[in-house]
Amino acid sequence: MKPRDLVELFVLAAIWGASFLLMRIAAPALGAFPLMALRVGLAALVLLPLLALQGGLGILLRRWKALLVVGFFASALPFVFYGYALQSVSAGFASIVNATTPLFTALVAWAWLNDRLSGTALAGMLLGLCGVIVLVWGQASFSAGGSGWAVLACLGATLSYGIAAALTKRHLTGVPPMATATGSQFFAMLVLLAPAIANWPAQLPGAEVWLAVVVLAVVCTGLAYVIFFRLMASVGPSRTVTVTFLIPAFGMFWGAAVLDETISLRMLLGCGVILLGTGLATGALARLPWRARPSR
Repeated sequence: MKPRDLVELFVLAAIWGASFLLMRIAAPALGAFPLMALRVGLAALVLLPLLALQGGLGILLRRWKALLVVGFFASALPFVFYGYALQSVSAGFASIVNATTPLFTALVAWAWLNDRLSGTALAGMLLGLCGVIVLVWGQASFSAGGSGWAVLACLGATLSYGIAAALTKRHLTGVPPMATATGSQFFAMLVLLAPAIANWPAQLPGAEVWLAVVVLAVVCTGLAYVIFFRLMASVGPSRTVTVTFLIPAFGMFWGAAVLDETISLRMLLGCGVILLGTGLATGALARLPWRARPSR
């Protein structure tokens, strides 16, 4: 991996790690549906001109049904889940749970697409599940004031990402990635428009919240996709997906630095176990871009 690619990988992780902080700031004031409708809508405005320059707008019309379904599972549903969860759990906590996305992706691919799972992958999934248990132990209460539903929402978001990956593989193979990204944001906006209007807050928030919304949409969604797909083209999907290992660290850092969130020993332990399980389940540990190459 070239130095530029490695730098962009860390920048992407920092941006996506910051998205949890920004959702934590904006979600309590706007609510899940309005916030995420704004996020995907503004992101679509950023990505549509880029897709137009590539001559890909026609794909949105030809493949609208598949893009609508993928947009629901890849953006609309998981974003709303996180918008709900981050009204009660910390940004660092949510970023750690997000690291289970590759586990659910592998599980859905095995159950639906008949992808083969090795013994190591199964062990990794079990280890990742143990990491989640360590992370939420003593916190996942469903009583009043508990965070049980928020934890389930975070896990529901990662499961939704796994379903989206399987849908993309089955129905959008061969479609340019930028078209998939743009289409998913655009159709997610259409899905969320009515619920957002119905749940629009009676009192509009202050400038800090609106700034968080704009940065979340333009930088953490629009710009992040541009970096993501440049990396996909430059170093390939297997190396790009290792960004998963960096996001929790940045998510915890931003939460602690900006919101004074506490980084507990349980969070660090749960994060480590989840990432180890993810690395085993996906084989990503063997593909880490900073690993030294064997001498010849």
